[in-house]
Amino acid sequence: MKPLSLVPPDAARALAGVIFDLDDTVLDHGALTEAAYAALFRLRETGLALIACTGRPAGWGEVLQRQWPIDATIVENGAVALVREQEGDVSGHRERHAQRAGASRVVTLDDLDREARRARRAELVGLANDIVRRFPAAALADDNDQRVTDVTIDIGEHRHVPPEDVQKMRAELRERGVRTLLSSVHLHLTRDPSDKATGIVRLLAARFGEDPTRARHRYAFVGDSGNDGVAFAAFVLTFGVANVRAHLGKLSVPPQFVASLPMGRGFGEIAQKIAELRKNAPEP
Repeated sequence: MKPLSLVPPDAARALAGVIFDLDDTVLDHGALTEAAYAALFRLRETGLALIACTGRPAGWGEVLQRQWPIDATIVENGAVALVREQEGDVSGHRERHAQRAGASRVVTLDDLDREARRARRAELVGLANDIVRRFPAAALADDNDQRVTDVTIDIGEHRHVPPEDVQKMRAELRERGVRTLLSSVHLHLTRDPSDKATGIVRLLAARFGEDPTRARHRYAFVGDSGNDGVAFAAFVLTFGVANVRAHLGKLSVPPQFVASLPMGRGFGEIAQKIAELRKNAPEP
């Protein structure tokens, strides 16, 4: 891993966009600071597309699409995405759940139709309830009513579940054919095959017309933890905020460049560096 001072100017200037995680990357323990919010506008002003990618629920993604200067939000670890569309736009995926917001609307992009999605998630809710009954240190996370694809068990946000119990839960769920994803605070249960990297690439191809291979070079990724490992491995230009150092043991491919500051302040550092390199690009 290298400091931001060594970011190649040509790599920053060639970018079409920046993709970033939320928790402990842009957010400080769930809070959005003024500096981090300003960093998004700084990147936007250089002509970059901005895409959030998070394990947080679809309900969060809708709020972000309405209030943040971003082009898309990938939620629930790559399973679905949310975008804004102008009224009358009929492009995109099969299933659309639209809510009007003036001249534009927020649309959820999902490869499953509504009924199939509800049935799949109902099964996961039943499994999750069975797990937390037998592991009383755990509980269903308080964001589940905003989710559409996965179910989350609180293992570290408001509860403390021993690591050995987390491993037992994951082993049992695997036996039942359920995929699990582990973040710093939640155990995610899903039957979707997506992860953050595949969700990002699918969105870039479907909505931005990107070639999946070229997209790896045209977009940078910013993250902070082991849950971002697949995205660190998928993209050529990658960044970590300083707190990523605590998670290096979980990363087979670490980020290339690391900020000196953690969380939102680190994201601000990264944004400032990219903006400076792009601003100082020679005229073509």
